[in-house]
Amino acid sequence: MKEIKYKDKTVAILHSYSEWKEGLDFLTPDETFIQAGTWWYESGKKLKAHRHKINVRTTDRTQETVIVLNGTMRIDFYDEDNNIFLQEIVKTGDVCIILTVGHGYQILEDNTKIVEVKNGPFTSVEMDKELI
Repeated sequence: MKEIKYKDKTVAILHSYSEWKEGLDFLTPDETFIQAGTWWYESGKKLKAHRHKINVRTTDRTQETVIVLNGTMRIDFYDEDNNIFLQEIVKTGDVCIILTVGHGYQILEDNTKIVEVKNGPFTSVEMDKELI
């Protein structure tokens, strides 16, 4: 797992497919608004059925996770002055959790399929995004 840092603060977490660990492996610290982890179990493993209780939480930003199901893309990470400070290539099976930094994506391969997950509720593009 690679912690992407800007000014000594973790701003994103990149988890390569080759780094998967057996069992449950949470990639994010407990205090992040979005929680992401990987599962790796053998056939027959049974996970306890459950539901999540109502538990009011307060967030002040959207955090985003992208999971590459197929293909390759580049993630550009932007600093406070809207300059790219890092570029990372992610490929099939990779996961990137973006916590606080500006970001952009470029698809590098045909048939690239990505799952995006972020905390909600969704308000509007105008209220949630500052375009770079």
